Amino acid sequence: MTRAHHEEWARVVATLARRFGDLDVAEDAAAEAFATAVERWPLDGVPRTPGAWLTTTASRKALDRLRREGKRETKERGALMPVDEPPEPVGAVDDDRLRLVFTCCHPALSTEARVALTLRLVGGLTVAEIARAFLVQEATMGQRITRAKTKIRTAGIPYRAPSAADLPARVPGVLAVLFLVFNEGYLASGPDDDPVRADLTGEAIRLARLLRSLVPDDGEVAGLLALMLLTEARRPARLSASGDLVVLAEQDRSSWDAALIAEGHRLVRERLDSGVRPGRYQLLAAVNAVHTSAREARDTDWSQVVALYDQLVRLDPSPVVALNRAVAVAELDGPQVALAAVDRLADALDGYHAFHVTRAELLRRLGERGPARAAYDRAIGLAGNGAEVAHLTRRRDQLGVG
Repeated sequence: MTRAHHEEWARVVATLARRFGDLDVAEDAAAEAFATAVERWPLDGVPRTPGAWLTTTASRKALDRLRREGKRETKERGALMPVDEPPEPVGAVDDDRLRLVFTCCHPALSTEARVALTLRLVGGLTVAEIARAFLVQEATMGQRITRAKTKIRTAGIPYRAPSAADLPARVPGVLAVLFLVFNEGYLASGPDDDPVRADLTGEAIRLARLLRSLVPDDGEVAGLLALMLLTEARRPARLSASGDLVVLAEQDRSSWDAALIAEGHRLVRERLDSGVRPGRYQLLAAVNAVHTSAREARDTDWSQVVALYDQLVRLDPSPVVALNRAVAVAELDGPQVALAAVDRLADALDGYHAFHVTRAELLRRLGERGPARAAYDRAIGLAGNGAEVAHLTRRRDQLGVG
């Protein structure tokens, strides 16, 4: 989907969910309407008001489903409301997509359920993509999303735009959604996707900017925006001319976006100057500020990076954070020390391709060619991104036989 398609999808889903009070019906009907548009518009021409056409078509399909399933008459009456009815109050959030994110991030749902549901309904990610982001099986994620929809329906959670008083409790869930949408765009997990999806990274940044305008004093919102900007600044150097992934140490830093780096650094400095203890996203942004401050990879202040990860581990003692810390430790204390730390994470991260990439690179530096090849093979088998598979294959083949 393009950004325009994402926004229209969010608007249609939001409209149908308000009318029918059923996210399953809203999502399925919207999908059918978009599929019908793809089939008919090239033949019949694009309607004068595409949004109204999509909403009307989706409403009819939703009504057909409700009638087939014998749903309540009140839902049928809701479906008959005209498309050009006066718009409902939007609450504290004007933007359709950001409002839908806030609406899905209801505090009655678990954090994981909020994030998964929102990524599906708003981000347009497939269940498989969401499952990879959470490091779980696709079937498990499908069940999690279904349970979240069921809880909304059975608990009678109102599908409405949040008020200003609702925003603070929902911000953490919204940040998690935007972070995962951005990550999926920066390194798409699907084998058939473009390696880097600028539509997703750009939309995540746009929504993060809007969120910061709503809650300007929230340090984690500023931190996430800074993290996105500093990461997005490196996107022009992310892929080689042949389409292979280019890792940070090998990137042409002259091609990085200087304006985005300057904006990201300014946000990081503002948070540091505030004197408030930084949260997870602020620390990750500070790590990226260190990387983007170095003129060359060899100039990176790895002691500062490790110190920042030490703070992050205290806040978020997850295996993934520990793995990222070990990468920095390898630059400071050597690959042998880092490998020992990485191997302690094997039980938790065996199904995570980045774990095996890290092991392969450390074993390579230690001259352990056979184990390094085996680790590359495992990483290649788990990686979904075609550009990353090409990069890992090249790294493995450079080792030769033995």
